[in-house]
Amino acid sequence: MSDLSEKDDTLSPDKYTFDAFKGFRYADLKLWFKNQGYLGIVVLLVILSAWEISSRAGLIKLTILPSPFTILGTFWRMILNGELIRHLGISIFRVLQGFAYGASLGIVFGILIGLFKKVEQSFAVIFGFLRPIPIIAWMPVLILWMGIDEGSKVTVIAIGSFWPVLLNVINGIKNVDRRYLEVARILEKNKLQTLTKVVLPSALPSIFTGLRVGIGIAWMCVVSAELIAASSGIGYLIMYSRELLQSDVMFVGVFSIGITGLLIDKILKTVERKLLKWNVNVTN
Repeated sequence: MSDLSEKDDTLSPDKYTFDAFKGFRYADLKLWFKNQGYLGIVVLLVILSAWEISSRAGLIKLTILPSPFTILGTFWRMILNGELIRHLGISIFRVLQGFAYGASLGIVFGILIGLFKKVEQSFAVIFGFLRPIPIIAWMPVLILWMGIDEGSKVTVIAIGSFWPVLLNVINGIKNVDRRYLEVARILEKNKLQTLTKVVLPSALPSIFTGLRVGIGIAWMCVVSAELIAASSGIGYLIMYSRELLQSDVMFVGVFSIGITGLLIDKILKTVERKLLKWNVNVTN
C-alpha cells in the first residue's frame, strides 16, 4: 500500500504538465474525430444507446434482437474459442480467391475493350446479355456444373467482382485526358510507353474505385453462396445460428462481415493513396 502511495506521489503532475498532457489528448481526440467524421460517430453512439436502453426496458424481444452488450459478449467469446476466426478465415480466403480471378479478368478485358474498338464490338452483345443476370441466379447453375465444393463458391465470387472492375477500367481508359495523349504523341512515345506512362496511370483512380466496389460485391457473393450450399464460412454460421435461434451468434456473423469489409476497404484506400500520391483528389 505504501509503495502505491509513493508511486502516486511520484506520478502526480504539476499543473503545467497536466495541462500539456490534457492539451495533447484533446488535440489527438479532435484529429481522430475529424478523420472519422464526428457526426457519424455521434449518430452511431445514439443508435447503440437507444438500442441498449430499449432492450433493457423490454421494448425489444431479445430472442429476435439481442442487446448490443449481449452481442459484444458473444463476439468476444467466439473470438476466444476460435469459432469466429475459423469461419471468418474460410470466408476471407474464398473472397480473396474469387476476387483475384474476377478482378484480374476485369482489368484485362477492361484494358482491351477500352483500347480497341473491335474488341468492344465483339463483346458488346454477350456482356450486355450476361451483366444484368443477378449473382444469386448463377448459384443453381454453378452447383449443377461444379457441385457444392469450393469451385462453385469461388466462381460466383469471381463473377460478382468481375463486372464493377470491368466497367470502371473501361470508363477510366476512355476518359483519359486527350491533352496527355497529345503530349505523348509530341514526345514521340510509342504505344507501349503511352499505355504504361499515360493511359494506365490516368485510369488508376477509376480502377481503384472498381476494385473497392468489387470487393464489396465479393463479400455479398460469398455470404449468398455459403447460405445456400456450405458447411463452413460466415454465411453458414449465420444460417446455422438462425436455425438454432441463436440470434446473438447470427448478429455476430452479420456484423463481422461489415467490420471485415470496412477493414478491406480501408486497406485498398491506403494502397490507393500510396500509389496515387500525384492525385490531389485521392490524397485529400
